[in-house]
Amino acid sequence: MEKKKDFDLSQVPDTELPPIKEDFRETFQWRIFRIMAEFVEGFQFVADFKKSATIFGSSSFDENNPYYEKARSLSRLLVQNNFTVITGGGPGIMEAANRGAYEEGGDSVGINIQLEEGERANEYLKRSIGFYYFFTRKVMLSFSSSAYIFFPGGFGTLDEFFEIVTLIQTKKILKESAVVAVGKEYWGPLFKWIEEDLCRKHQTIKEENLSIFHLVDTPEEAIEVVKKLKEKKNH
Repeated sequence: MEKKKDFDLSQVPDTELPPIKEDFRETFQWRIFRIMAEFVEGFQFVADFKKSATIFGSSSFDENNPYYEKARSLSRLLVQNNFTVITGGGPGIMEAANRGAYEEGGDSVGINIQLEEGERANEYLKRSIGFYYFFTRKVMLSFSSSAYIFFPGGFGTLDEFFEIVTLIQTKKILKESAVVAVGKEYWGPLFKWIEEDLCRKHQTIKEENLSIFHLVDTPEEAIEVVKKLKEKKNH
């Protein structure tokens, strides 16, 4: 009687093997714990800043861009008025804002995101914290300040702008929080569309909510808006 050969798994082509599927139930608990830890650490971090302004804008602008210099100048004015300057901690407008605060001797803070290539932290940060999840970082940027200043930027900047406006509209952030957009050439067409089409034509936005944000062109105008709303809040 011929002896039966042992089955040799190595002779089976890979295409015939069923794919290995990760059991998400074995990992989601740890993801939840990590998310919870980031929220706890993040809120403890931002709680230290009693008077702060968060600045948003494109990461693509270098120091030759006029908006870079405007962000740098505005941060100096904020520090002179005892504000901590907070950014996403990266290059471009974020670097400009941190640079102005750093050069003026103020508190320059970065709320970074951890990417595969590492954190893109600029060199002008005095204090920083890094997050693995974009959404936990976004929450910290949203709840870290009483003033939110937006320079020209891409989808990320626009996303943060509408997020902040929505949080104020729904009273999740105090209405006295200052939302300032710097750059009439950039923001003007968007704000005109919001006012004329969304508000007046389609009535998807109430007219009273148009007062949530302010459009300016210079750092000096921006700081005046922030100061007035800060004084109004204190009264």
